[in-house]
Amino acid sequence: MDNSIDQQVSAQLETIKRGVVDIIPEDELKNKLYNSIKNHKPLRIKLGLDPTAPDIHLGHTVVLNKLRQFQDLGHEVHLIIGDFTARIGDPSGKSETRKQLSAEQIAVNAATYQEQIFKVLDKNKTIIHYNSEWLQNMNLVDVLSLAGKYTVARMLERDDFSKRYKEGMPIGVHEFMYPLMQGYDSVELQADVEMGGTDQTFNLLVGRNLQREYGQEPQIALTMPILEGTDGVQKMSKSLGNYIGVNEEPNEIFGKTMSITDDLICRYFELVTRVPMSEINEMKTRMEKGELNPRDAKIKLAKAIIAIFYNEEEADKAEERFKLIFSKHDIPDDIPAIQTTEKEVWLPKFLLEHGMVQSASDGRRMLQQEAVKVNGNKQTEENLILENDMVIQVGKRKFLKIILND
Repeated sequence: MDNSIDQQVSAQLETIKRGVVDIIPEDELKNKLYNSIKNHKPLRIKLGLDPTAPDIHLGHTVVLNKLRQFQDLGHEVHLIIGDFTARIGDPSGKSETRKQLSAEQIAVNAATYQEQIFKVLDKNKTIIHYNSEWLQNMNLVDVLSLAGKYTVARMLERDDFSKRYKEGMPIGVHEFMYPLMQGYDSVELQADVEMGGTDQTFNLLVGRNLQREYGQEPQIALTMPILEGTDGVQKMSKSLGNYIGVNEEPNEIFGKTMSITDDLICRYFELVTRVPMSEINEMKTRMEKGELNPRDAKIKLAKAIIAIFYNEEEADKAEERFKLIFSKHDIPDDIPAIQTTEKEVWLPKFLLEHGMVQSASDGRRMLQQEAVKVNGNKQTEENLILENDMVIQVGKRKFLKIILND
């Protein structure tokens, strides 16, 4: 082997292995990297995404950041928008059959996905595919041929299928087709590497096996960890309310990042930022020695995240606003104002109408928890008489100024 190529392989592998859970198998990835460098042919890196929801959060960017690293190393990133597979829904980790989405829902979600994804990936170096391009053209003979390449026994090796089968819960035959269709995407693309979360390991290996069945060199399965949410316990999820959204305002991202538990600081740095590992390890050592306040590390983390989704200027502004509110306990100057002719309002509904809470019941709960302030004073009554220049605050970061019109 060429020593100079070996050194390049080692350097690329060091970058690729950052934050990774598994590379299956690593020795084959080394060979692929060696041949890629030797033949000046980039690897084809695949990620499949089913647009089952309109928004993505920081947890989704763990895999996207790894894809960006592959792009920076000169490899081809291929995003498979699963507009066809989304009609079934990935059963991974599910205790029951998922609801199938309409074509209209999928189209809307797919458009929103792409807008957010390119906050992390380089749009000019990303190739987009829709798996309906090949899957919807398959006839019954093609489908049966694909189904014949896997057994029911192997499908039941999946933890979620096995658990549901043992508990007597229904498993739709169409759900068995999902990993086969995802795997067939790899065949169609002739992928060298497929990425996913640890909950995708079975599906990634199906793709590897199907490529072998179709006479192709099998792909490498590369898995990334599932990111914990801001609570530090459960995985990041919108339904659990412990998420940081890609499309959220910089001030919201900053505030949420500052709320994470200290033990997650370095993990977030490693998985969702581009800060060098040497710098992260130095911060970790300094925090352990008491030389670096975790609060200062979180500020750096919040700014690094905002810089990815927006820019450094917005990150600086968010920091100043945060310090103004929390260090000086002041009300910021740039809070949104609304003009109204209403004199008295039912606060839960009023807060909902102006985007301060997610629902009226959420508003009532915030009042009961004394998380609502009016002109700096805690508000627990649901009815409120509005006054000109009144400032309503919900939680630590949401403010609203009242301008009364005659």
